[in-house]
Parts: sequence; structure tokens; C-alpha cells
Amino acid sequence: MAVFERKPRTTVPEKPVMFEKILIANRGEIALRIQRACREMGIKTVAVHSEADAEAKYVKLADESVCIGPASSGLSYLSVPAIISAAEVTDAQAIHPGYGFLSENADFSERCEKSGFVFIGPRAETIRLMGDKVSAKNAMKKAGVPCVPGVDGALPDDPAEIIKIAKFIGYPVIIKASGGGGGRGMRVVHTEAALLNAVTMTKTEAQAAFNNPMVYMEKFLENPRHVEIQILADQHGNAVYLGERDCSMQRRHQKVIEEAPAPGIDRKLIAKIGERCAEACRKINYRGAGTFEFLYENGEFYFIEMNTRVQVEHPVTEMITGVDIVQQQIRIAAGEKLPFKQRDILFRGHAIECRINAEHPYTFVPSPGRISNWHVPGGPGIRVDSHVYNNYFIPPHYDSMIGKLISYGDTREQAIARMRTALSEMVVEGINTNIPLHQELMNDAAFIRGGTSIHYLEHKLAERTKGK
Repeated sequence: MAVFERKPRTTVPEKPVMFEKILIANRGEIALRIQRACREMGIKTVAVHSEADAEAKYVKLADESVCIGPASSGLSYLSVPAIISAAEVTDAQAIHPGYGFLSENADFSERCEKSGFVFIGPRAETIRLMGDKVSAKNAMKKAGVPCVPGVDGALPDDPAEIIKIAKFIGYPVIIKASGGGGGRGMRVVHTEAALLNAVTMTKTEAQAAFNNPMVYMEKFLENPRHVEIQILADQHGNAVYLGERDCSMQRRHQKVIEEAPAPGIDRKLIAKIGERCAEACRKINYRGAGTFEFLYENGEFYFIEMNTRVQVEHPVTEMITGVDIVQQQIRIAAGEKLPFKQRDILFRGHAIECRINAEHPYTFVPSPGRISNWHVPGGPGIRVDSHVYNNYFIPPHYDSMIGKLISYGDTREQAIARMRTALSEMVVEGINTNIPLHQELMNDAAFIRGGTSIHYLEHKLAERTKGK
């Protein structure tokens, strides 16, 4: 498919004009979520899809659809020329990248804008700044956002200097890839004897995974929680935070359950760190939705990275604030000002999200295949975000998440009770899912108390394996 030249759109008109048609450069539940936001706003949608996703619900529901390649992500959802060409031939005005795939690819953002399309997300230079862990950390330090103790730049090549830095920080330390993400490119080091080998291995992995061998070193926090702050910022200098999410229930750095607000953290402390995040957005001229991720331990927040896109777990924030984050992304990209100030953001109740994956609940082996029976729960406070339907075939080529089950209650206790009921009502037959694990966690004493660390689930699963 040829790529046609189009006059670049470098500025948004003084009087914002809403888009008439948006191309959704993603798949799965987030493609359907974006599509629903567009339909509510009266915006037409273009669904791009691989050959494997031709029968997807969001493809059938879109105003237009374009096949952009075979099942392989590299030849379809990660193919910039194919996506730009699809936008050209359908006369789309903007491109929403969702999460994953090209959503945090600065070159893609730049290519969209140069081709005459609005990228629904931050500017390319902002994605580059926050996509590199070292430059992001330095930018946050300048903005007054607290960071994990460690070096301000990439580790030197001199082994003696590396050893000296580790001694200064104090063991244990963690070696991280500067361009890393998704839990890859990091190693914990407890002794000097293991340090240099860990640095070498992480550099090699970083080069292979991210085409960037730079690594840096931080203090490894022994028992932290993962707490993140959701922000929205427009191009007129306005920024607000939409509270926090606790995403500490993780396995191999991948989130399993998320909730908002984070249990047991003083609201004044949340307000303080939230305002710092909003101020940081103003200082770096951030545009769109974004998430500041922190480790939280002993009453202190430590910045680890910023995600310059919509998050998988955005629904829990929407449930407690009433703000449609995806629609706000679109409005901001069209040049509109945020319709509210910080004082207008009210937090009500509690929300929990369980990621429903097509995998064995305890071995986590992926389980692609045809769903023979699909029934989702309902009732007060229950939301299901999923592209799946009865007789849907889950392709083996992509992430195993097939949906998100969200519960809302006036209290955390009510949200947990509603989630238990919803999980018991949910029927997925023909494949394995992790629903049994979620049911176990909703009855876990430590989870019910709240405030578990990021290591809790790993330890729980290890004990389960040891007991067999």
C-alpha cells in the first residue's frame, strides 16, 4: 500500500475543531474501548487489523476497516508504513495508538504528525524524554518529584567505578536498562561479587530488547508497593491529577490486580505527590494522558518511570472520578482545554480491576483457542471491558489478556464483595483462564487487609509450588 504525501499539520487551529474520523492503531479490548469513546462523541472510526483479527468485534463495529498485514505484530500492528497508509486511504484525521505496540514510539508519533495526522498522545520529544529512564529521572528531579536513590546517568564502563557507585548507594542495588519497560532489562544484585556480571548481562539484554545498551543503577527497595498517579494535561498549560492506583499485585513485574484508591495511604500525602506530578507536566509541556509510576515504602514515594499513554488499568480511575480518560485524550489532542480544575476532581468510592487472561491460573501457560461459552457478569457496580464474544477464537500471536473485570463500591469492602460475586458468575469455557487465581486472591487475608508489596504474589505462588 503506497504512502501518500500530505501537508504536515504542525499546529492546532486557534478554535479547536473536533475530529470527524479517527484511526485506532491497536487491537483487542483497548481498540473497542477507544471505538466506544469515539461513537459516544459522534466520531467515525477506522479499525486496522491483522489477518488473524479479521473477525474481531471492533473490526465489525467500525465505520471502516483496513487489513494491514499478516498475524505477526512486526508485519501489522508495528508496521508504521501500513498504519500511515491506512490513515491516508480512509481520510482519517487523527490516530489513537492505545497502549502497547506503537503507543510510546516517538518515531511513530513524529511520522504521524509529519504525514498530516494528529497523534493522540504526547509530542515526540516528550515521549523520547520520558521513554529513557535516565533522562526521565533527571527531568523529574528538576521538577521536584522524589526519585529512588541512585546515579543520575548511565553507568560508566570502568568496573572500578561501577563497584564504587554500588558501595555508595548500598546493597542491594538494581541494574536497569535505560530504555527498558514491561519488567524486562533489570537485575537485582545483593553482593559485590555478583555486580559486574549482572551489569554485563543487563547491557546485553538491553541491547537485544531495546536497541540501547545503556543501564543505570538504583537502590533496590526490599518491600515496596507499586503506586501510580494518573494525570491529564492540555497544551494550554493546564494539568490535573486523577488520584492514584495501587498496582502491587504483580507477577514477574506484570500487573494482575489494580485498585483505586490505594488502601492505607494518607490522602494528604497523595495530594502532595499528585500536585508535584501535575506541576512536572506543566514544566515539561506534557500533552495528553500519562501515568507517573512510583515505588512506595515507609511513607515515601520514589519515582521509577512515566508511561506516556493510556494505561490498561485506567477504568478504576474512571470509576472513582467519573472522568472518561479516553475521551479526554481525544479532546486534548483536538486542542481543547481541560474542562475542569483540580478542585473539581472528586474521588468517590473504591474500584478494583482483575485482568482476565487466557492462561493457566497457576502455571501461566498461554491458552489460545476457541471460546465455546462466554458469559460476563452484571449487577450494581460491575463493568467488563472485553472484545471477546461467544465462539471467538483467541489467536496465539498476541498478549494473553482477553478482558478486564472491574467492580465498584462505596467502600473497598463492597468492591471486593462485588468482585467475588462477579468472578463466580463469569463463564469462560473452551480455554484456560486465570479466574481461579483471582477468586483465590479476593479471599486472601493479606489482600483483604490491603497494602501488600510488589513481591507478595510471587512469594505466595512460590509457597504454593513448594507445598506440592
